Amino acid sequence: MLEAWYLIIGNPVLNGLVALSHILFDEFGLAIIALTVIVRLISWPLTSRQSESTKAMQSMQPKIQELQKKYGKNKQKLQQETMKLYKEAGVNPLGCLWPMLIQFPIWIALYQAIMNALAATPEHLLDLAHRLYGWEVVSQAIPLNSQFLWLDLGSQGDLILAIIVGGTMWVQQKMTTAPSVDPRQQATSSMMLLMMPLMFGFFVLMVPSGLALYWAVSNIIGIITQYFITGGWGYLKFPVLGPRS
Repeated sequence: MLEAWYLIIGNPVLNGLVALSHILFDEFGLAIIALTVIVRLISWPLTSRQSESTKAMQSMQPKIQELQKKYGKNKQKLQQETMKLYKEAGVNPLGCLWPMLIQFPIWIALYQAIMNALAATPEHLLDLAHRLYGWEVVSQAIPLNSQFLWLDLGSQGDLILAIIVGGTMWVQQKMTTAPSVDPRQQATSSMMLLMMPLMFGFFVLMVPSGLALYWAVSNIIGIITQYFITGGWGYLKFPVLGPRS
């Protein structure tokens, strides 16, 4: 099973990163950014469908709020009517999970690739020698440069990246999370909007900065994609500056 993982995902990601690093002026950070863009392009059909689904769900909010007012005390009936409404509109409320599920194996492979490619320990250096392809572009890239901007891509605990990852995740969630007329459901949504970015921001402090860089760039691309597909900031509202009329 482990050999199949390396053959199908692990080794291609590792060698692709190393090759991209050599192509992109021996900058491993640029290679990670390029890989992020490639993964986003591959998952574009699902991402586009997710954004269109989000836009459709936004337009359905008045009807959903009517159902919440009508069946607020009957949770089972509310769930049945809500799912019926989604079905009639051809909307899958779980469709937003697919892009994340696709990227999850990439996260694991990228974590392994960063640790092995930068060869922080003798064990990683030995493992690297067994997993590299015999491509000239790969062999020429070794050893890799772990420095990118202010980051050491192989080290853990960059506070600036943690703030960027948490902040961009909050923006993405805020753009797609509709308000609810049910106070308890609204409280749960508000808590999730706060807790998920905090959890990911804290987690970023415990993983290599290279993986955090991938998350940050991926989130930024997601925000831009969501903005242009749905035609705005969705449910994210900005304070109005200046005197009120």
